[in-house]
Amino acid sequence: MADVRMSGINTEECFQCQKCSAGCPVALHMDYKPHQVMQMLALGMHDRLLACRTIWVCASCYTCSTRCPNDIDVAGVMDRLRQTALRDGVAPAEKDVPLFHRAFLDSIRAYGRVHELSMIARYKMATHRYFDDMKLGLRMFTKGKLKLLPSRIVDRSRIKAMFSRDVQSKERV
Repeated sequence: MADVRMSGINTEECFQCQKCSAGCPVALHMDYKPHQVMQMLALGMHDRLLACRTIWVCASCYTCSTRCPNDIDVAGVMDRLRQTALRDGVAPAEKDVPLFHRAFLDSIRAYGRVHELSMIARYKMATHRYFDDMKLGLRMFTKGKLKLLPSRIVDRSRIKAMFSRDVQSKERV
């Protein structure tokens, strides 16, 4: 897949040790485990990967990437597949997950880090499920787990440059 290759991630070095899948905290909810995604990429099963649940269920925790003995950025591959699916208009297996993904990235773009309250508000507005999880959110807020105002990183220009590079690399494909 051109997008994955252009990102500099070499998936062909995967020898199917399955350490990525064994350490994945959400593998139970995936239709294809991380090691299977690497194999499917090698076999050219791109359309199937772009339409699967796995790329949207991935929590981007980087456990898989950390455990890989060949230093393959498996989480980076999942991210690139998500971005490709969004760009190509592939209907996701999990319809609300792309909305969450977009809210997450918008929060990072705006503040340089995730501001959970605004991210969740944006997600709830996009899904029109305004009152789902209201009790949980209120409990988290009263315990100080959700900050009312976002904190910003000092040098947001680096974040903007990162998003700009990502847009430029997608335009070249």
